[in-house]
Amino acid sequence: MSTYNKQYQTSRFSFGINRNTTSKQAGSNTVTIATRAEEGGFYSTPTTQLSMTVKEARALQGFLNSNLMDDQIVS
Repeated sequence: MSTYNKQYQTSRFSFGINRNTTSKQAGSNTVTIATRAEEGGFYSTPTTQLSMTVKEARALQGFLNSNLMDDQIVS
């Protein structure tokens, strides 16, 4: 079985990816994005999490890559 699990955190978000290249079972290849609620911090609501398939995450990646080009960002 070939599995891949990776986590990354920033001060406001937690990102994760779980992949199992040999499994065809639903939910075995997912990407998650969650808010990180801090006491007295920016988020006053409990942690919110978004889960998507790797295929959906690739569609999001393509959208972000085409719309967040360095020369297009306006501060």
